[in-house]
Amino acid sequence: MAIPRATARLQLHKDFTFDDAMAVVPYYASLGISHIYASPILTARAGSMHGYDIVDPTRINPELGGEEGLRRLVERIRAHGMGLILDIVPNHMGVGPENPWWQHVLEWGEHSPYARWFDIDWRPADETLHGKVMAPFLGQPYGDILAAGEIRLEFDAARGRFFVSYYAHRFPVAPETYADILRAAGAERLAPVLAVFEHDAGQQNAPRGFGMLCELAQDAEGAALIAAAIGAFAGNTAEGMERLHALLERQHYRLAWWRCAADGINWRRFFEVTELAGVRVEQDDVFEAIHALIFRLYTEGLIDGVRIDHVDGLADPGAYCRKLRARLQALSTQRPPELPPAPAWIVVEKILAHDEQLRGNWDIDGTSGYDFMDRVGAVLHDADGEAPLGALWTELTGQPDDFLAEVRAARRRLLANNLSGEFEAASRALHALARTDLRTRDFSLGAIRRVFTEFLVAFPVYRTYVDANGCDETDAQVIERALEHARQCVDRTERPLLDVLAGWFGGAAPRDAATPRIRHLHQRAITRFQQLTPPLAAKSVEDTAFYRYGRLLSRNEVGSDPGQFALDVAAFHDANRLRAERFPASLLATATHDHKRGEDVRMRIAALSEMPRDWAETVRAWMAMNAPLRAALTPDDDTPPHAPQAGDELMLYQTLVGAWPLALQPSDAEGLRRFVERVDQWQTKALREAKQVSNWVQPNEAYEAGCRAFLQTILDPAAGHGFLPALCAFVERIAAAGAAKSLAQTLLRMTCPGIPDLYQGTDMWDFSLVDPDNRRPVDYERRRAAMDDAGTGLQADDWHSGRLKQQLVARTLALRKRDPELFERGEYLPLAVDGPGAGRVIAFLRRAGRRTLLAAAIRLPCGTLADPSSVAPDTEAWRDTLLVLPAECGPQWADTLGDLPLTAADNRLRLSDVFARLPVALLMQDGAGA
Repeated sequence: MAIPRATARLQLHKDFTFDDAMAVVPYYASLGISHIYASPILTARAGSMHGYDIVDPTRINPELGGEEGLRRLVERIRAHGMGLILDIVPNHMGVGPENPWWQHVLEWGEHSPYARWFDIDWRPADETLHGKVMAPFLGQPYGDILAAGEIRLEFDAARGRFFVSYYAHRFPVAPETYADILRAAGAERLAPVLAVFEHDAGQQNAPRGFGMLCELAQDAEGAALIAAAIGAFAGNTAEGMERLHALLERQHYRLAWWRCAADGINWRRFFEVTELAGVRVEQDDVFEAIHALIFRLYTEGLIDGVRIDHVDGLADPGAYCRKLRARLQALSTQRPPELPPAPAWIVVEKILAHDEQLRGNWDIDGTSGYDFMDRVGAVLHDADGEAPLGALWTELTGQPDDFLAEVRAARRRLLANNLSGEFEAASRALHALARTDLRTRDFSLGAIRRVFTEFLVAFPVYRTYVDANGCDETDAQVIERALEHARQCVDRTERPLLDVLAGWFGGAAPRDAATPRIRHLHQRAITRFQQLTPPLAAKSVEDTAFYRYGRLLSRNEVGSDPGQFALDVAAFHDANRLRAERFPASLLATATHDHKRGEDVRMRIAALSEMPRDWAETVRAWMAMNAPLRAALTPDDDTPPHAPQAGDELMLYQTLVGAWPLALQPSDAEGLRRFVERVDQWQTKALREAKQVSNWVQPNEAYEAGCRAFLQTILDPAAGHGFLPALCAFVERIAAAGAAKSLAQTLLRMTCPGIPDLYQGTDMWDFSLVDPDNRRPVDYERRRAAMDDAGTGLQADDWHSGRLKQQLVARTLALRKRDPELFERGEYLPLAVDGPGAGRVIAFLRRAGRRTLLAAAIRLPCGTLADPSSVAPDTEAWRDTLLVLPAECGPQWADTLGDLPLTAADNRLRLSDVFARLPVALLMQDGAGA
């Protein structure tokens, strides 16, 4: 198959290689997966556990097994009739000694052929960086590091090259400064090589000098002379330190304290990660170099499609996607003849606002599934829980129930601190554009900063997609929405400038500029703006506000808006119909390598939306019970009087309830220790991401230690207080309802329009937390054994083991394999529900020809299950609630999950029959009147 039937995401790294993946291919094939969906496989930084820090896109990562290992994996995949989808990273690369392109830039500066491949501003406002790359990798201020002798000049005898070392960092020395080094030895034997570098140290001549240095280093005398030259630059003497500093000042980079990056960095990063540099893939030569290996793998039939990472980071995402599609389409005729001739499958990682649609002119198949993950999660929340849970959050924390306010506060802080360098670069680009017009040249840089800040704080989506032709209607509406809020925050005297900014971003097209120079400045300003808003959105929402606002953590998920508590069934159906019409091959995800909480953690927490008052009473009791256990701290401007604060404590309780493993008993000391360790890791990350009391730059160790001690104490069975048994009792009360919600989520993912994706390990219960917890090893032996032991029908009483979820996945995938047309192109028909339980159910038909599938799930199961410890529905609760079927449907239905026939009467199905055994149902009918 060219278009996947279902994908399984695998996280590859040094501890789970191509050969390890080969071993699990048969399992995924037996489950019904059609395509393995692999994390990035190109050469990443040594030890990378995710692969997104690629340092060499021309080679397959040797830590994974190299190209030979990939070919073995693909051979196994093809033997099972499956395909391979690859996650690619066109936006950025890892920097450091392992990246030959980056090293070449540091060595040769603007003269390097790669100098324009990275998004470097070679003429920034800081004149000391003209012609240089800021290298903010020092642990302390430059002067302190230099004086401490931690920066050293060294020599690589194998390559004949000098370099500067700082712990694991290696910075090449510019060849034009080699003469300064060699001259310091004052040795006649060095004269020939010295002459080479004095005469012409350019890229044509320098290799001869490198070779001569290699030869010199082969004998003891030559090596001693080189060592003597290096010794003259040793930082342990005042003269040596002065020489070393003078040498460093002549390099094509400036070593700097890592804290300088936020304000002074002159190259585009991935978000605020200084180890990842943006690349200019919009240039043809960069595009071809970055993708050369990808294109070869596709041509040779080793991959069948790609998932594009962080598409919004690119200068022009639409143009990039169209270009990639065209190149892959042109290569498709060269693929092995036994492979499908259909075009490559292309999806993008894209975060959509809840009222935003994917652009239809990108020539792609859809997104990687965050939009579905948001909607399916929201439809499984009870809207009636929003107000009481919001009131509880305000009552216990003193904070308003206002997620958007948290986001906007986070944006201001990020613009002033973490992303201040990127903000300054965009502001200066706007100022340069302003000075080209007599009507705008009097707007100062300071005024532009102030007004631009308010515009960015109010910006409602990840980015716009304005290009040389200007903006479309969608972008115009986005800009107007930002203007509407920003006008309320901008000083009245500066509102005209706000309209000018909006005009630049969404008014006149850059191509219509009066001169090429103005056109260039206009396009650069737009690009700077559009590449700033995605990291600002992600860092303010996912990596800050998500950890500050805790009304209900099941909505604090990547791609979701916690301010939107729930989604009604009609809106969910509308989204599905639109996807079926526009992007029927889009991915459907409920878990990813980036998720904040595992899909089953979210569903258990979501159950609290159905019982907000019970939860409020419970959490109030827990906070009173544990109040004496909070750590007392010495308060100051940065540290509160005790740990944890109320907001952190409330979010901790939700995490404990959601992530508590089903099989864990308080008497299991080792299991409890591992759980506490995992939650502690999450808690530390949460405190730092919130950036309120602690942060990554300057962790508040006292507060973090107090929170850690609190966690360990309340979960200590030897402590003798009542919280641990109370926690276990509460989890037991809601675990089955959470599992029922998870089964509903699974069924919807497997049957809605789109391609279902299975993140590794989520075929059974997954109670993982944020990375790296969600990348822990998967127990495949247990999964194989469960598949081998599967019975004929799905059994509700076996829900604890996870086999019920696994079999639900397997059964639905078997249907997709048997009848692909029904799922790929089948009509999507929402079903009406009549009766007292109507609001608790979601149901629809998929229909192709005379074949009809009916999917139904209890979306709000609390109070409708047989007992709190079972996922089996209480049939009495559903006796008077009916599914209303179209008139053309026949009366007889086959139950593919329970292996029992069902009969409709007067085009009605009783939900007490539909949910006789399980909280989900999958019925089939072949032909009208069947």
